[in-house]
Amino acid sequence: EYADTDKWAAELSELYSYTEGPEFLLNRKCFEEDFRIHVRDKKWTELDKKQHRTHAMRLLDGLEVTAREKRLRVARAILYVAQGTFGECVVGAGASGAALNLWFSAQSSFLGRVLLNIMYLIVETVRQEAEGDKAEWKSMRQTFRAELGAPLYNNEPFSVMLFGMVTKFCSGHAPHFPMKKVLLLLWKTVLCTLGGFEELQSMKAEKREVLGLPPLPEDSIKVIRNMRAASPPASASDLIEQQQKRGCDLGAALIKQDNLDAFNERDPYKADDSREEEEENDDDNSLEGETFPLERDEVMPPPTQHPPSDRITCPKGLPWAPKVREKDIEMFLESSRSKFIGYTLGSDTNTVVGLPRPIHESIRTLKQHKYTSIAEVQVHMEDEYLRSPLSGGEEEVEQVPAEILYQGLLPSLPQYMIALLKILLAAAPTSKAKTDSINILADVLPEEMPTTVLQSMKLGVDVNRHKEIIVKAISAVLLLLLKHFKLNHIYQFEYMAQHLVFANCIPLILKFFNQNIMSYITAKNSISVLDYPYCVVHELPELTAESLEAGDNNQFCWRNLFSCINLLRILNKLTKWKHSRTMMLVVFKSAPILKRALKVKQAMMQLYVLKLLKVQTKYLGRQWRKSNMKTMSAIYQKVRHRLNDDWAYGNDLDARPWDFQAEECALRASIERFNSRRYDRAHSNPDFLPVDNCLQSVLGQRVELPEDFQVNYDLWLEREVFSRPISWEELLQ
Repeated sequence: EYADTDKWAAELSELYSYTEGPEFLLNRKCFEEDFRIHVRDKKWTELDKKQHRTHAMRLLDGLEVTAREKRLRVARAILYVAQGTFGECVVGAGASGAALNLWFSAQSSFLGRVLLNIMYLIVETVRQEAEGDKAEWKSMRQTFRAELGAPLYNNEPFSVMLFGMVTKFCSGHAPHFPMKKVLLLLWKTVLCTLGGFEELQSMKAEKREVLGLPPLPEDSIKVIRNMRAASPPASASDLIEQQQKRGCDLGAALIKQDNLDAFNERDPYKADDSREEEEENDDDNSLEGETFPLERDEVMPPPTQHPPSDRITCPKGLPWAPKVREKDIEMFLESSRSKFIGYTLGSDTNTVVGLPRPIHESIRTLKQHKYTSIAEVQVHMEDEYLRSPLSGGEEEVEQVPAEILYQGLLPSLPQYMIALLKILLAAAPTSKAKTDSINILADVLPEEMPTTVLQSMKLGVDVNRHKEIIVKAISAVLLLLLKHFKLNHIYQFEYMAQHLVFANCIPLILKFFNQNIMSYITAKNSISVLDYPYCVVHELPELTAESLEAGDNNQFCWRNLFSCINLLRILNKLTKWKHSRTMMLVVFKSAPILKRALKVKQAMMQLYVLKLLKVQTKYLGRQWRKSNMKTMSAIYQKVRHRLNDDWAYGNDLDARPWDFQAEECALRASIERFNSRRYDRAHSNPDFLPVDNCLQSVLGQRVELPEDFQVNYDLWLEREVFSRPISWEELLQ
């Protein structure tokens, strides 16, 4: 099930690489040595709450000492407490003290890594909500979230400091930063301070109410969760079996013909890649074998019940309520008037004089399904502020967490986006190891490289897992920020989105999906016995090559499926309603790449792939549509309908020549006007600044003059006043 995060234990285990295994015992040793000095003859679990607090405060004071070695020992002791003082519930583990001491002396530069571990454990644990939470725990969580999102550190939120670490790492100024941990902490901090997908949904509903907009037609999260995935492709053997079962010659002939059609399909946007050739030949492979029954009760949920209103209920079985934009109604009326009357009335959507009755019906239906987004209202309000800067009054900007974060990110947002995409590229399975690319493996590679086959296998799993976790964290951070900024203000979202587009995010995501996506979704890059917390409370069994190859029993890797869905959602957000960016999908030949992703039998992932195929269908040509009828039917059944959107045909008004630069420049101008008006106080228009014209108040102001002015005052008087002749007559005239 797609959610904000994986299960709690899984999220904690991903913080640690398998090469960090020895550190768990090291942390325990540091804690126990200190604990024995201050608390004799007792275990941590035997102390009461007050004693726990006293000892924790003593440890925190130890972080203030100047000696780096001592500070690291104290930090490790705190980390052990954060990890759950597992030594007191251990099933048997032992290690040579001498070996640990040697290891410790080699790791003395890892204080930052230890502190990141502590912070992550705190954020991820405090963030968790449970049914039976006490009132004090709830209020403590709220306080923690507020402090974490407030501009406390250097007048900026904690997330901005972490973003700074990311850019320093990418620029080569801090190659030693443990980037995976930084990115995981960044993601969880954004998630904790701004809120997850369900919170976003309720915030959206509240904001619509404040702006006087009708409620959302449905809860999109619930709709998607109830959707059923399309069947995976049928294999050649299945098709032959089907053919033999049907004795009827006609049936057999039909099946043969159907298979031939699929086999002979040639995609007009195919890359010159032999692997792609093989995969594409079996076309609509993605949705083969899918029976789309007419009685769709078991396939799709019934539409959500709305309070009785004049809204037309959706036809049975469609998952989404249809939507219509104001612009769509205007365009429909424009074409109807020019067709029946011969003239147009601009943006007037009420006058229907002279139009036939069926057109009246159509307009009424369109208006019943009209959906005004928060973004449209915000764009209109922004236009009003710019049109009348004086009479419009001062805008009250509510300092919600997303607003505070945007203000912190604003000065360097382009650099942050480039840095995240650089790391994403380095972590993608499709990228080739280049000497000039950034090294994201510094914190996973051991001091001594493996010498046995088993060690090499273990390190191979660790490196792949490390990259997957980085992709997961970056995809989640980008999606969360895009969604929160879009809700807070559309131009904040557009600013971030545009810089992602400028940094080549669209081809990067397509490059990511141009791999064997089923292999990525089902990858087994984990060794469950080495995962925290299992590894610290059980004795480690002997690892063999067979046990490493076996992996876990899951049919899919939650982490990788989550990353894929996030990246598809980001791609949808970047391209939606943007003609020039949609054309980029076409130019970068995304159709065959996306179609291969439909092989993954997961409803949410399929939905976002189908959305991306829908927006470009009319540009792919008639032959493509003819050869991909199963994909077309899937789009009809799973993606929201726009009532007068003829996406399946090439006769839309949008099918015009596209000028990427002109479209992006117009958008950029709007974004810059917004940022300048709201945040750039220094460069605001001097004509609109208040002016003090009262002579008395101006002369009465006490002005602090610099010391050198007072020393040289006589000289200045002589040069600038006494030695210059003044013609008083001219002055009087």
